[in-house]
Amino acid sequence: MRRDTFLKSLAALAATGALPLSAWAAPNVKMMIPANPGGGWDTTGRALGKALTDAKLADTVTFDNKGGAAGALGLAQFVNGSKGDPNAMMIMGAVMLGGIITGKPPVSLSQATPIARITSEYNVFVLPASSPLKTMKDVVEQLKKDPGSVKWGGGSRGSTEHIAAAMIAQKVGVDPSKINYVAFRGGGEATAAILGGNVTVGGSGFSEFAEYINAGKMRAIAVTSAQRLPGINVPTLKEQGIDVEIGNWRGVYGAPGITPEQRKALTDMVLAALKTPTWGEAMKKNDWTPAVLSGEAFAKFVDDEFASLRATMVKSGMV
Repeated sequence: MRRDTFLKSLAALAATGALPLSAWAAPNVKMMIPANPGGGWDTTGRALGKALTDAKLADTVTFDNKGGAAGALGLAQFVNGSKGDPNAMMIMGAVMLGGIITGKPPVSLSQATPIARITSEYNVFVLPASSPLKTMKDVVEQLKKDPGSVKWGGGSRGSTEHIAAAMIAQKVGVDPSKINYVAFRGGGEATAAILGGNVTVGGSGFSEFAEYINAGKMRAIAVTSAQRLPGINVPTLKEQGIDVEIGNWRGVYGAPGITPEQRKALTDMVLAALKTPTWGEAMKKNDWTPAVLSGEAFAKFVDDEFASLRATMVKSGMV
């Protein structure tokens, strides 16, 4: 049998589940990262790609960064350019849902194929080291006096830090539609604005600000988790009397139009990568929380999360 015929036969068997995943490595996984390099989605996607190749679950992984519109530009490219491709995947998460709600892009997430939720990362709110405000209590007092004077800086409109800021306002008796939120295109821009004192308070995933917090350039005043993050001495919002908890979860979608068998093969491959030492090291390094959910349970979670986020955003005047 010719080698190319043999490989095609092997691929067909693997796709139908007749061969175990370990017997077939995808020739080339194509990973869409709908964000600019350096942010949370980019870090997640590249860590997952490394886990896939280190464990020989994939021969190679190529990355395509397409930032803008809270992931909607990358989503459009993925939906339109990857139809039926069983080796294509896209990193996404809570921020993309917010972006879709506010931006109303011409493509829908429902056109792509849900694979798995893989992590959650809780947000941290920080003050510039030079700020006269020292605590979240100080921020809340200023917010109550003059909502517009507190400039919140973070990711795109509809991001988890934007929604968290609106939820904080609502819980302390301030009209959430009056918050002054400044959206940045990437983590680098937001970091520069915080360090320069151009925003009052900044929000992002803890890993993105960790080095500046540790260096004393930012003061961490609250995390959005239910309990304090392991090894991180920063109080939760709930500890400070503000009943807000929100996680910035991240997940993986497959291309539109793949078969149920191809979806299962891609899901099995991702879940196997999450059990590797390489992925475990990335989880620890980035302070990510495991949040694995796959199949129809993940699809239902996305639908429920979409409805919940929309309700919060409507109340806050974001849409």
